[in-house]
Amino acid sequence: MKAKIVVLPGDGIGPEVISEALIVRSAVDTIYGHSFQVSEAAIGGIAIDNYGTALPAESLNLCLDCDAVLLGAVGGPKWSDPLAAVRPEQGLLQLRKELGAYANLRPIKMFDALASASPLKEERIQGVDIMFVRELTGGIYFGEPQGREQTANGRSGFDTMRYSENEIRRVLNVAFKLARQRRGKVTSVDKANVLTTMRVWREIAHEVKEDYADVAYEDVLVDACAMYLINQPRDFDVIVTGNMFGDILSDEASMITGSLGMLPSAALGDPGSTGLYEPIHGSAPDIAGKGIANPLATILSTAMMLRWSLDLHAEADALESAVAAVLDAGWRTADIAPEGVEPISTQKMGDLVVAAMNETTPD
Repeated sequence: MKAKIVVLPGDGIGPEVISEALIVRSAVDTIYGHSFQVSEAAIGGIAIDNYGTALPAESLNLCLDCDAVLLGAVGGPKWSDPLAAVRPEQGLLQLRKELGAYANLRPIKMFDALASASPLKEERIQGVDIMFVRELTGGIYFGEPQGREQTANGRSGFDTMRYSENEIRRVLNVAFKLARQRRGKVTSVDKANVLTTMRVWREIAHEVKEDYADVAYEDVLVDACAMYLINQPRDFDVIVTGNMFGDILSDEASMITGSLGMLPSAALGDPGSTGLYEPIHGSAPDIAGKGIANPLATILSTAMMLRWSLDLHAEADALESAVAAVLDAGWRTADIAPEGVEPISTQKMGDLVVAAMNETTPD
């Protein structure tokens, strides 16, 4: 298969984890006989430094003319001034919007070998397999008006939570269709007891569910969901929610697995559009350049890219199995290493995944 992939290493540990993902992707090319054309472009803080903008036109044009985009991370203390006219995160938000990527898929899946890395009791987390579907282009992150002003009472800031019916319906349909491929249950998370926007969300959710009689459905308030993710995470299958709630809840749920360094994500739009794939962790500037970052979230994001954008399911399965095999063999980076286990480097983890892939080379 031929495909065009754009990589955006970004900031902090982004270039390090992207480097390992590209080595693994190259192994997929070799093993399965594919021909992926890879281009690299700038985004985030490094783009601000070099081009004065968080998403240069050249980067955006490359992303709009490819089959999939693989991102490392954006941001860092150097660009963290809240009063700055341009911030790294603006590049990512703009890219998602330009790609029409409105559904953020964040799988929370417990690897058996990492049960001891979780802060929760093992009996509570075994078998956890949750798919978050976060609405990505609406809500309070994008609603207008937003801004700041000086008032008689001092400084004031304001944001607007707004959702259209189309934005709500399309992400709910993604969630229900995913549930049909999984265990057949959708949990819609809102704050309908307080927010008008969320009452509209719930009203539309109840209309959409009528088209999916084969899928179980429940409404859960966001604060209750935050609690249930800790005390009964195995009850969830697909969780669908708005932009801000999904951002917060999926980060909370990530700790079920023991580390943000284990969790991939995909940002998808309508069928045929370009998908954006990235680890859910940040740029981790405190460990950047030390060669100790966990690349598995980015490698697993590559597996999601193979599955969702390139329709290469066997290759995605093989890559995920290779990651599981490396973990089962006891190899750990610093973020998931228990006491007494010597952590390995970013590069070593990537090499081990490639070796595990090669062991399962098809005839």
